[in-house]
Amino acid sequence: MSDSTTSPDHPTTVLITGANKGLGYETARRLGALGWRVLLGARDETRGREAADALAADGADVAFVALDVTSDASVAAALEAVGETTDRLDVLINNAGITGEQVGPMDELITPENTLPRHLLPVLDVNVLGPLRVTRASLPLLRAAGDPRVVMVSSGAGSLTHMTDPSRPEAQRAHLMYPTSKTALNMLTVQYANGIPDVRFNLADPGFTETDLNHHQGTQTVTEGTDAIVELATASPGPTRQYRDRHGVVPW
Repeated sequence: MSDSTTSPDHPTTVLITGANKGLGYETARRLGALGWRVLLGARDETRGREAADALAADGADVAFVALDVTSDASVAAALEAVGETTDRLDVLINNAGITGEQVGPMDELITPENTLPRHLLPVLDVNVLGPLRVTRASLPLLRAAGDPRVVMVSSGAGSLTHMTDPSRPEAQRAHLMYPTSKTALNMLTVQYANGIPDVRFNLADPGFTETDLNHHQGTQTVTEGTDAIVELATASPGPTRQYRDRHGVVPW
């Protein structure tokens, strides 16, 4: 079911983290094309403003928001700035994410036996604590909306079912950083849904999508990769506590 709250006077408002490129940018483009007001969050001001300007040139209602998900101060300032431009936030999309430190000429991920806490901590900071920071700061504006929803951008790599199935591509490589962070994000999202029933929380798995995170080796286009994100963002009324990709339900 698609969102029906957008109107010229009251457009649906969405904040997207890490939206200056890849999945975040394509999500911003698609929601902007629906007439939504897009708040484009990005850590790099130059790239963020360039991305917002490009979307605005195509007719989108978009504004850049300086937002570093690893900084409490940055998140607080970003949501204060958002609150000065709108009295509500209909949708939050926690998209910003990193894969972790890579080594060697082939940019291979560090193996489990060589992974140290210093390798894992930055990934958890962005992929788990980042959504926690932004979600917590966004709750007052989300609760002012008629049907507030949060979409967490997860991964099939966070599925324990997928990771224990030898036939699945996710299980072909063992690394501690990215999959661990996405499994943690999945549980974080479920607990938000259980504990905050007046806001809907769902997880989107983009699938193996061509982005710079995988050196553009993905088998899906960036548009295909955003299908589940857009589906969960626009469903109003819609589900909560769901874990989905573009084909349907993802097993936990």
